[in-house]
Amino acid sequence: MGSADIVPGVSGGTIALITGIYGHLVEAISRIKFAFLKPLLKGDINGFIKGIYAEIDFKFFIPLILGIGVAFLTLAKVVTYCMDVHTALTYSFFLGLIIASAVILFRKIHKINITHFIFAIIGLILTYLFVSLNPIAANHSLIVLFFSGMIAICAMILPGISGSFLLLLLGQYEYMLNALHHFDLVSIIVFVVGALIGILGFSKILNFLLKNYEEVTMAFLIGVMLGSLKVPAIEIVNATSLSFSGLFPCIIIAIIGFALILILETRFDYID
Repeated sequence: MGSADIVPGVSGGTIALITGIYGHLVEAISRIKFAFLKPLLKGDINGFIKGIYAEIDFKFFIPLILGIGVAFLTLAKVVTYCMDVHTALTYSFFLGLIIASAVILFRKIHKINITHFIFAIIGLILTYLFVSLNPIAANHSLIVLFFSGMIAICAMILPGISGSFLLLLLGQYEYMLNALHHFDLVSIIVFVVGALIGILGFSKILNFLLKNYEEVTMAFLIGVMLGSLKVPAIEIVNATSLSFSGLFPCIIIAIIGFALILILETRFDYID
């Protein structure tokens, strides 16, 4: 998830979906209500410990957060290098990942109806328009970083919507990558606090939708993924100029990415 979230146009939520932990992730986040702080304010340490263990799934979050953190710190340079030096091949791989993810979501809808189709079209149009926006020129003050983290994290847990691409639109993507490279603790902490607040609120809405309107939500997310394909497609076209010699290896890489995701989904789908 951390590796995917670094890349504009690819969603960490997509990876969570593929590996079968998406439902668990959303539900685990939505269960955090900070009720465990009440005993602490009263000096009840035992009550605080019991409450925090009841609300927070440490066995799930600790390895997940460590994995994301390690990816952010170690792979940021690798991913940006691949995007700069092997642009067409890198985005072709992402293209295959996204299409395969949409196929996986499609399989989760038992019976297609007009409502599913309408919501898929809405998701496609909204996302296409969103990724067509020009990046916003913004400063990098702490308050801007705080709200950027709050907004981007909501996209990061949605399959098909790239939180890093949202940061790109907000004008904070390159700045935050440099903050990670140089370990700028102030910027990182402010961004993370904003992200934490954003994800706690948004996860409750998403959990409600998945529990009560699962198939409609999945249909909307399929549209979101298909709409987001504009990002890698444009990068591939710009890098290859649509020549056969340039497109052929891209097609092969996209097929490999597509096949890899389907294999991973088959392997990990048992995880709840």
